[in-house]
Amino acid sequence: YLLRQTEHCPPDLKEKYEQLIRERARHIPVQYLTNEQEFMGLKFTVDTHVLIPRQDTELLVQETEKELRPHASVLDLCTGSGCIIISLAKRNRIKATGTDLSPEALRIARLNAKTLNADVTFLESDLFAQVQGTYDCIVSNPPYIKSGEISKLMPEVRAHEPRLALDGHADGLYFYRRILERAADYLVPGGRLLFEIGCDQGEAVEQLMRSAGYLKIERKKDLAGLDRVVAGRRR
Repeated sequence: YLLRQTEHCPPDLKEKYEQLIRERARHIPVQYLTNEQEFMGLKFTVDTHVLIPRQDTELLVQETEKELRPHASVLDLCTGSGCIIISLAKRNRIKATGTDLSPEALRIARLNAKTLNADVTFLESDLFAQVQGTYDCIVSNPPYIKSGEISKLMPEVRAHEPRLALDGHADGLYFYRRILERAADYLVPGGRLLFEIGCDQGEAVEQLMRSAGYLKIERKKDLAGLDRVVAGRRR
């Protein structure tokens, strides 16, 4: 508008704009109205079947990259839009795989990989169910909101983003436990496991990783100074 305010606005464009304003007033996120969100400098397609990529999650990508060797194999669990694994594949020479339980989410992830020309294999899988082989690195931004807290989230999130991508069950730690039960079987010796976490879950997830036998466990803070990533190594 600021660049073109002296131009005549066609009626159909005016109506489209006003319709978008009405939908935004119903707390539909802007990203679902425009069907796009930037992440790691890349433009991702999103819809209501996938979580909207957040800037905080870029820290998980950056921490994963720190020790990736060329042609390393990376597995992304709960991939959603594919923003994590696609960003890693675009920025590094890796063998990339992403899994998700939702076929609708995988449709978006595959579309993003095709649009961004990223070489990623996607599997419809309940975590490790359809995964074979071992990986140098496993990353995940799993659902981690406590079930009882979802109703307290802002309406853009609770009413429009997929509950499947939000609900971490009673204490928010359900998927961390499930992943840690089997992750070592899919990591090479010394392989790295990295999680995005809720800002109040650092100590709990760190303890879960320690109990599962992981070494060199680290917590990393986001730009707001809050715990955002927990990483460790398989023995």
